Formats: sequence, structure tokens, C-alpha cells
Amino acid sequence: MSHKIPVTVVTGFLGAGKTTLIRHMLENAHGRRLALIINEFGDVGVDGEVLKTCGDEACKEEDIVELANGCICCTVAEDFIPTMETLLARDKRPDHIIIETSGLALPQPLVRAFNWPQIKTEVTVDGVVTLVDAPAVSEGRFAANEQKLEAQRQADEMLDHETPLGELFEDQVNCADLIILSKSDLLAHEQLETVKTSVGKETREGVQMIAAKNGKLPLDVVLGLDMKAEDDNRLSHHERHHAAEGEDVDHHHHHDHDDFETFNIALGTIDDETAFKAKLIETIKAHDILRLKGFVSVAGKDMRLVIQAVGPRLDAYYDRPWGMSEERTSTLVVIGQAGMDREGIETNFI
Repeated sequence: MSHKIPVTVVTGFLGAGKTTLIRHMLENAHGRRLALIINEFGDVGVDGEVLKTCGDEACKEEDIVELANGCICCTVAEDFIPTMETLLARDKRPDHIIIETSGLALPQPLVRAFNWPQIKTEVTVDGVVTLVDAPAVSEGRFAANEQKLEAQRQADEMLDHETPLGELFEDQVNCADLIILSKSDLLAHEQLETVKTSVGKETREGVQMIAAKNGKLPLDVVLGLDMKAEDDNRLSHHERHHAAEGEDVDHHHHHDHDDFETFNIALGTIDDETAFKAKLIETIKAHDILRLKGFVSVAGKDMRLVIQAVGPRLDAYYDRPWGMSEERTSTLVVIGQAGMDREGIETNFI
């Protein structure tokens, strides 16, 4: 899987802040070459022009492709697959591809399109990031300007689904691997908590919800989720409600602040891999850690153990032998919101 190019799908209604988030990602790419596929066409050409003027080496003008022929989930064969093939055929391929969908897009068909034979062996869905306009939801709406959203729907001749806004919102939230509550600084604490409760009713188990303003989130929080979303079965609104009728789903993580922090934990060789992984999961849940990653030395093992955790979802695998002159040690990188109990987290592993 390591040779596949990761793809992040950014979805959310028109005006939710998708372009703002992506521009911030470009400005903080830290040497990664990004390619963009832009399908948001509520203001024709606006998003593409805004992003093209950012002047960042991370994403040159030739790395930005606009798909303005209609909602991307309805034009997979005509537009999306050929565009992906063109990007993959380049001599200098991108390190990461970001897709900004139309606000009317159903995420599931797009995610499933990554199983098409033409691209399946070349790319993988790193994660689906859904932006939610927190003030709009607080006021009982799905978008800041629902009239503009409806005008977008009427203007799209290729749109082949008439999904009501409520169901479309639920599908975008339910398909997400990460939910960003945008413009959260415009709400009082109590209002934001109400929004979290409302959105959380449609959130899958283990999915994190982050409050943000101005799209300023660390790249390590948004990229590198490693979900391989095309391999799982994300149900649509109708499928999910039929399968889960009567179930009470309230398994998600909430975050209130916009500041993040990162710190390292240095450990020696661990004796019990199973117990160590159980302690990792327990610590992540107890301290609401966003991301945790690192390399671990396990007693009796010649291979290095790689740890990757996104919320409570933990992946661990052995990647290579330790080098002859390499110090066998264990280091974990913890990423979370400002104010984490660093001492308490470190104490769990000492």
C-alpha cells in the first residue's frame, strides 16, 4: 500500500469553508507536492482563481484541475476518472491529492470510484474531511445561504440525484473520517455544544469532531489519516437508517479549541506488545488524543514496530529490521489540542 498516492476528499456545503481550509493546507505543506481537483462551482472559477494566486511551491498552477461540468459524484466516468489518470501519468507525480467536492456531492459514490480498475492500484482515500458550517446549523439551517445552494442545484444539468438537503447533509457527515466545525468562534460555548450534539447523531463510531476558525488546522491533523476508505462499506442515508433503525449512536470525540500542541514521549524497549497497544488505546480515549504515531522497540523482535493512531483507531505493524548501529529505542509523537495533560499521558507509559 505504501506506493499508493493518498487522496483527501474535502466535502461540505457551499460556504462551509472548504477553500479556506485547502488554501491553509497549501501554505503549510512543508515540502509536500499537492495536486488539487476542484469541483465546487457555485461561483464559477472563483475557488480555482483563489487557490492559483496563493503562490505556493507546494501546488503549482498545473497541479490544479477544475471540474466544472457538474457534481463530481454524477460525472465519475466522464470527468473524474480521466482526470485522475492524467495526474497519475505525469513524470512528477504529486505526493498527495486533495479533492474539493461540490457542496451537492454525495461522498459515497466518489469514495467507491477509487475501486475502479483504472486507478485502484495507484491511489487510496486517505480520508474524507467534512466541513460543517457551525453557525448555520446552530440556526437550524444546513448552509449559510440555502437559496444559493438551491440555485447551484438548479444550474447543474448533470446532477442525477434529488437528495433533500437534510439527507445530503447526513450523508456528508456520516461518510466523514474527520468533521470540522467551521466558524466555531462565532458561537458561544453552549451553542457550539448544541451543534456538536446535533451533528454527532449522524457521526460514525470513532470519528473525531474538531471546532476550528479560519481553516487553520495542523496538516498532521487533516492529512495522514490512512483510512483506506475505499476498502470499507460506508452506507448512504437510506442504507444506514434501514440497518441501524432504533440504535443510539453517540460514539465520537468533541473538541472545543483551535490551538493544538505536539510533544514526544521517549521510551525504552517494551516487553509486552499486546499490553502496550491496549494501553495506547486506553490513553488515547482517556485524554482525547487526536493523533499518535511513532516507532517502538519490542523485546525479542528484530523488527521495528510502527504505531499509527487516528483517534481510537490504532494500526501497528513491523516495517523493517533495526540497523546494526541504530539505537533500539521507542518514541511516540502525540498530537492534540492545547491543554493536554502531558504529565498524565507520559505517566501511563513510564
